[in-house]
Amino acid sequence: MNEGMFARLTGELHERWRTSRSPRTPRAFRCKCGRPVFFRNSHCLACDTPLGYLPESLKVQPLEPAEGAWQVHGDSEGPRYKRCANHVRAACNWMLAADDAAPLCIACRLNRTIPDLSVEENRADWRHIERAKRRLVSQLLALGVPVRTRVEGAGEEDTERGLAFDFLRAAPGEKVFTGHVDGVVTINIEEADHVRREQIRKAMHEPYRTMLGHLRHEVGHYYWDRLVEDSPWHAPFRELFGDERADYAAALKRNYEEGPQQDWLQHFVSAYASSHPWEDWAETWAHYLHMVDAMDTALSFGLHAEDVEVDTEPFAMEVLERPDPDFLYFLNSWIELSALFNEMARSMGQRFFYPFVLSAVVVRKLHFVHRVVVGSAAGEKIPPPTESQPQSQAQSQQQQ
Repeated sequence: MNEGMFARLTGELHERWRTSRSPRTPRAFRCKCGRPVFFRNSHCLACDTPLGYLPESLKVQPLEPAEGAWQVHGDSEGPRYKRCANHVRAACNWMLAADDAAPLCIACRLNRTIPDLSVEENRADWRHIERAKRRLVSQLLALGVPVRTRVEGAGEEDTERGLAFDFLRAAPGEKVFTGHVDGVVTINIEEADHVRREQIRKAMHEPYRTMLGHLRHEVGHYYWDRLVEDSPWHAPFRELFGDERADYAAALKRNYEEGPQQDWLQHFVSAYASSHPWEDWAETWAHYLHMVDAMDTALSFGLHAEDVEVDTEPFAMEVLERPDPDFLYFLNSWIELSALFNEMARSMGQRFFYPFVLSAVVVRKLHFVHRVVVGSAAGEKIPPPTESQPQSQAQSQQQQ
């Protein structure tokens, strides 16, 4: 994936969004029997063949026994694998090399703290969180950003700059706050319960709140530390998102007591993003990941432009700080797709699939995130612009 997940995705958009329907993807797979299987499957429901997710190829593959280990079906000369030690208790279908001394896969070894699994409620909530986290990690690997654990002794760790997760449930009289500090993401596992999460969403007047969204947002803070801070991207970040040296605690306090900025729709992807530049980055990062994964999934299952007859006003190149035809094509394809999915949600009596506005300013911020991700995947620091180009006229697309 040296060229990066986004380069592959936009290449497929150009080749297939308006032409061929044949899916090729890290989201749709087939068993040896030819039946479709999915990202979370550990066996085929049609023929009961064992399945495993191979992070190096980003694919779910049919497996067969091979001298006390596993191999990809029909590949007797290929690598040998073992299942992640969390296969049973967390339904993890990820594989790792048979000779790897670590017991856990690249996703599970990011865990620093898990809840007490002797409590049935914790077991169910933790499984839900792990499903979302595996989807997140698979996308991070595909995008080519660094994914190393900071948990010492977990295998292939980076104890100084790596990532770790604490999944906690509050004891009586205590609180657990979801957040990120110095590479450690803390998740209150109560949010794995749909009813509880919906209660919080309504109380906070949010249009969207999911476990996967939480994880994408919080790792956004980690990747700001890892990819933006003290890098060539830092100064242009401040110019576009604002100065993160503003008092963070005071900014959040003001947001919760007074609400978001009145004109936040013109400048931010969500109301919460208006609270502080760090939150603006994390919200924009999460939305970029939402967009890329949803579009990639649509391509995976053969959906293309001939299936979409929605009138939308496309963004023009002038909305971007610098010309980027691939990003603009991706963005406008997303506008079409999300409009379609919003209508599908309505047909089922559900809320919006994607209840957000993309203003011209937000598009520039999404493009900035994209450029940082692409630069990281290429293993290089792409020099940011030395001068800002004039702001284009306000333009927005709202999925109504």
